[in-house]
Amino acid sequence: MAENFRFSTLLVHGGLEPGPGGATTVPIVQASSFAYDTAEGLEDVFRGRRMGQVYSRINNPTTESLERRLALLEGGVAAIATSSGMAAITTAIMTIVRAGDEILSSSSLFGGTFSLFRDTLSNFGITTRFVDPTDPEGFRNALNERTRLLFVETIGNPKLDVPDVPALARIAHDAGIPLLVDATVTTPYLATGAELGADIVIHSTSKYLNGTGNSIGGVIVDLGRFDWNSPLFPHFAPFHKKYRAFAFSARARKLVHKDLGACPAPMNSFLMTEGIQTLALRMERHCSSALTLARFLKNHPKVTWVKYPGLEDSPDYAVATRLYGGRYGGLVTFGTGDKGSAFRVINGLKLAKNLANIGDAKTLVIHPASTICCDYNAEEKELMGVSEDQIRVSVGIEDIEDIIEDFRQALE
Repeated sequence: MAENFRFSTLLVHGGLEPGPGGATTVPIVQASSFAYDTAEGLEDVFRGRRMGQVYSRINNPTTESLERRLALLEGGVAAIATSSGMAAITTAIMTIVRAGDEILSSSSLFGGTFSLFRDTLSNFGITTRFVDPTDPEGFRNALNERTRLLFVETIGNPKLDVPDVPALARIAHDAGIPLLVDATVTTPYLATGAELGADIVIHSTSKYLNGTGNSIGGVIVDLGRFDWNSPLFPHFAPFHKKYRAFAFSARARKLVHKDLGACPAPMNSFLMTEGIQTLALRMERHCSSALTLARFLKNHPKVTWVKYPGLEDSPDYAVATRLYGGRYGGLVTFGTGDKGSAFRVINGLKLAKNLANIGDAKTLVIHPASTICCDYNAEEKELMGVSEDQIRVSVGIEDIEDIIEDFRQALE
């Protein structure tokens, strides 16, 4: 019946099974491992002949409940919850690529993802080519015989540029490779991975899906639409033969996820499950308040520039409107001329919190150039859309009048 529910109803009821005694919240199964009555029974689970839990590094009932719900929200066939958003990206990438392969990626990325692609993966013989995400033909021209996947963020963080994801999906599929999208900023409320044409969707569930800043987590959602029976991916052959549409999620869980050990704690899975129930309500407020704040900042004499895809003069406005139905996310960036003035504004804020996160119920700010992007040179920062005067705002769900007043007094 769940597949017939509308989105907000799915948030509350989708994938939720009654707990002990009819409990309507997901039980927290705080256990490392699970006992079986017979040796044969445990062997059957390990060999995949029957379903069951064996060790919480591999699967756990609380985490499985979260995975079912997130797969439903994205229109996927399976999901794998991880200990963080970066763990989700790493697991997904390592499931697909091998030494000598190449990744084709958006250039405007979250700093942690940029570092993973530029530094860590290169140590294992995996090359990443960075392309302007708003230039689909740039992606097509950068393809070569070693390219094995295309990776973009649905809205770049912190550049806030908006790639035409369906166009990139067509380019990837024409080349016989999958499209992976990090949809943390948009969430499935603005658009599902299935609607965008993606093959794999990744979220840092620490952000909007959770919404309270109380835990860290990530998820990989397999949409089951990519044909892994391809000479480009010979390492998928046994998984495709046995699992068909579940080939990616099977290889990811049985090999990479299991071996990396980046599993979420059951308590964190419970907190994520509770948080997603209010996603629709929160995203409406995040999006509407972010647009109002962006318009206020644009008209303030001490603000030199504002970036928000919901502003009608934004170069990303048309694409964002087409893809996300008149909602543009909860992030706003703006500049005040130089680093010193940016610091003075941040130090003058009383309501907004200065910290390294987004998607909280509270309004958050950060100076990306001196924090999450502090290890990059000027050229790399420019590529990522980071400037010395840039302030990133994650607009919360407080009354917008109080948010604006806080920025007004800090600017003045």
